[in-house]
Amino acid sequence: MASKRKKWMTRGLPLGLLLVVSVITLLLVLNFTILSCSRGFRPCETTECKILTEKFLSSRDLSIDPCQDFFGHICGMWDTSDTLGLGTGSVNTFDVLWEENQLLLKALLERKEHVTRSSAEEKALTFYKSCMNTEKIESLGAQPMVDLINKVGGWSVAGAWNRTDFDQTLRLLIGEYNVFPFFRAYLHSSPLNPTLHVIQIDHPEFDMPSKNQFEKESEYTKALRVYLSYLQNLTAFLGGEINTVVIPSVFAFTSKLLNVVTPLPERQERQMLFTPTSIAVLQGLAPAIDWLSCLQAAFYPRELNSSEIIFVHDMDYMVEMSQLVDLWRKSSYLQAYMVLCLVHSLYPALDKRFQDARRELTAGIQKSEADSMEVVPRWKKCISDTSRFFEPVLGAMFIKETFSPETKKVAEAMFAEVKDALDKRLDQLKWMDEESHRNAKQKLQSIVVKIGYPLWIMDDELLEREYRQLHLGEDSFFQNVVQLKAPRESALFGTLDPHGHDNWEVDPSSVHSYYSISQNAVVFPAGMFRSPFFQVDFPSAVNFGAIGVFMAHELLHAFNEYVPHPIMSGDENGLEERLLCMEKQYNSYTLQNLTVNGTVTLLENMADCGGLAIAQQAYENWLKRRKQETVLPQIGFTHSQLFFASFAQSMCGKQTLEKLRSFLSRDRHSPNPLRVRGAISNSDNFHIYFQCPQGSPMNPEQKCHMW
Repeated sequence: MASKRKKWMTRGLPLGLLLVVSVITLLLVLNFTILSCSRGFRPCETTECKILTEKFLSSRDLSIDPCQDFFGHICGMWDTSDTLGLGTGSVNTFDVLWEENQLLLKALLERKEHVTRSSAEEKALTFYKSCMNTEKIESLGAQPMVDLINKVGGWSVAGAWNRTDFDQTLRLLIGEYNVFPFFRAYLHSSPLNPTLHVIQIDHPEFDMPSKNQFEKESEYTKALRVYLSYLQNLTAFLGGEINTVVIPSVFAFTSKLLNVVTPLPERQERQMLFTPTSIAVLQGLAPAIDWLSCLQAAFYPRELNSSEIIFVHDMDYMVEMSQLVDLWRKSSYLQAYMVLCLVHSLYPALDKRFQDARRELTAGIQKSEADSMEVVPRWKKCISDTSRFFEPVLGAMFIKETFSPETKKVAEAMFAEVKDALDKRLDQLKWMDEESHRNAKQKLQSIVVKIGYPLWIMDDELLEREYRQLHLGEDSFFQNVVQLKAPRESALFGTLDPHGHDNWEVDPSSVHSYYSISQNAVVFPAGMFRSPFFQVDFPSAVNFGAIGVFMAHELLHAFNEYVPHPIMSGDENGLEERLLCMEKQYNSYTLQNLTVNGTVTLLENMADCGGLAIAQQAYENWLKRRKQETVLPQIGFTHSQLFFASFAQSMCGKQTLEKLRSFLSRDRHSPNPLRVRGAISNSDNFHIYFQCPQGSPMNPEQKCHMW
């Protein structure tokens, strides 16, 4: 069987023999091109296809047999030359595409030639320029923050303290600066009715490290010392005296708050994550906070009343937090704590000292050296900040530049093919009983697909109304941020209108898709529909092999509920045996001498393997109907081989041992090389197209199938 396959080993051959191999390869390519054209396959000769061909050729390692290691064969030569200089120790194709999208946004904001911009776009540009104006930011130093602290009543560590009424200060921080010192309030879909946005209450986000982040007590103690030093640095930058009991007292209060947070696993086990209640009931349970006035400040101009239904995510925390606030209410330390929360919120808009202090804090908590941490270029920070505050504006600019109506049309047609292939696959599943099969089919048909961008972001008049009250200046970065952080009367941000706008969890330039449980929707942002994942004039094998697999992957997450917990051994044709097979398979994988947890990664592994199979079937169905396809003849792959090569190339990347270890400890995906290995080795068709003998790594005797 091996003699029938192409010989992938070329390194180390004598020059004469290498020349012969090259000539034979050229003849094969010419023959392949002639045969392909005669069968309805024509070479793709567009600029984009030529660039894609070069990417394939430069990243492939021909010395690696695809039947032994398909990821290595496709990605073995993928190195730093492909990563735009991203020096993070962990870079993959998604990261490179994300970087390209960020560079495009940078070019759009820094465009020199005259272009007609909307009022909202002009304000986004002004904000970006103010962020890039580091000379002005450094010259102002901490003074903008000092002025703001005095405006909210001051704090004792920075001079004379004005005892402002606690409730008034809290309402001011929430209503004017969107700062929540004791709790966090936001809007999200109701668990009872996903079409409604309701108020959700949770504990605040703490800068102080949590004990469960560390394995050793000594490491936790060291991290706390780093955090205390960070607080002292902040007050010193702001003109306060560090030799005072105030900062240690604020430290102690923060620690007490953090200690009454109910751990997430416990909240899940006790079903505490969505506790429905009213503002009045919450007021009785946690009386130290004037809940109605605080929530009214947060969601102005919406009129609230005490009977308003809200969802609390940690009621135990709210009760104990209220008790702590009552104990500390008359203390100046509580005022200092609230002021520090304001500083934590706004430090990114201050001078370099604050940014360096933050890097040292992060390094201390992550047990690394601050000097070794990557310093994010200023333009990246400014793109991120501009995108955060002007997300629909930058999204619309990105769409106009990159995402044509034809792209959307082709992408939607491809999704329809993938969805249809999954629908037919459901008919073949032996592990589903009749009722489960019927429910699965109904759920699939009810899934909403969102491709590219929310339609409302292209409404210039709507965006201009949203930003009409802003008065920004190129020399006023701090004041600009303060304006933008303040809650605004808006139909776009934080609406309680049940018929409000379709807000996505990612912006249009993102490269990550997702499935939304609350909306029963799969979302694919425009940023994904670019080379090497997708182009209208790419061979469809490339598009289906990359984006098509992602589409099927996200669709399958809609059926995670079918996975039992825990998994028990059962009938060999049943679901349990299939799941145990996949768990065992991935548990056996190692990468850089590290192992994968097949249980933790099970849902993602299932979606990878099923996604590849479903996308491949969708592509074959598409091909049968159209009987037309383009190919990349210089690569020497058939259209069917190109499908699998595109899937593997979408996963190309490099990862240091340290980054891999960190990834395995926190991520529910398998590392990319093993995502490719698992999905390819479980494919029923890969070995046919690449002529892999049975028992080879990419064609094992036992394959694990869920979908």
